[in-house]
Amino acid sequence: MLHSGSKQKIECALYVVATPIGNLRDITLHALDVLSSADVIAAEDTRNTAHLLKHFGIHAEELLALHQHNERKSVEKITNLLQEGRSVAFVTDAGTPAVSDPGALLVAGVAAAGYRVIPVAGPSAAVTALSASGLSMPHFLFYGFLPNRSAARCAVLSDLAVHPYTLVFYEAPHRILECVGDLRAVLGEEREIVIARELTKLFESIHRCRLGDAQAWLESDANNQRGEFVLLVSGAQEKAAGLSREHEQLLTILLDELPLKQAVKLATRISGGNKNELYTRALELKVTPDT
Repeated sequence: MLHSGSKQKIECALYVVATPIGNLRDITLHALDVLSSADVIAAEDTRNTAHLLKHFGIHAEELLALHQHNERKSVEKITNLLQEGRSVAFVTDAGTPAVSDPGALLVAGVAAAGYRVIPVAGPSAAVTALSASGLSMPHFLFYGFLPNRSAARCAVLSDLAVHPYTLVFYEAPHRILECVGDLRAVLGEEREIVIARELTKLFESIHRCRLGDAQAWLESDANNQRGEFVLLVSGAQEKAAGLSREHEQLLTILLDELPLKQAVKLATRISGGNKNELYTRALELKVTPDT
């Protein structure tokens, strides 16, 4: 489907435009209007964006590259364009900019310079996967890409293990087996995992299973390891039993003097209490301190 209509003048601002994560028909009418009307389109990869624009019959007057390697330097260039009264649309290769993609530095720089930033809502792989996951926890924690190395990855997962929220990760195909292996090792076999692959694309698949069974499913067919992944893991189960009064008093005193992680570590050593329970309670005390 081609986008028709004459070019219209839009407000001088930075437009942060979400684009399809796979199926090109997922683009919004608002996004097409902005891309058709913007004086300049900044793109993470100009080749990918040129393909998108061509598909919808949009001719960009000026297309410039803005990616993770030049984002900081590009802020001045974009603000200069805005100073000239020109409108700028920014897109990444797929999905919503600044969500595990470039864009945050640009937005901060433009806003600091006093220019308006206008979000143009649209597809996000994390939210798309959540909507089809069937995981019923009311809250989720979006982490994005975990560290590349196993040791660092496991350290992050250990910190995340205590949270009673659905955990949302992005992962690349060449690391999917290692990543799922570390998830199982740190979080245990009984948590539920949803492996969402190639969302909205031709070979989309959404597989639900125990974390302990995930690696076997991935290895059962080489195709299961291909494409871009969103991994959703059920959160920690909240325990009915709380901390003893003595443990809570100790934790409260330490939190007054130390950063959260150090307070929890020391409270665990002194009291012999459960580290995960102490950590969870410490987070609660930091968010809603007693008055």
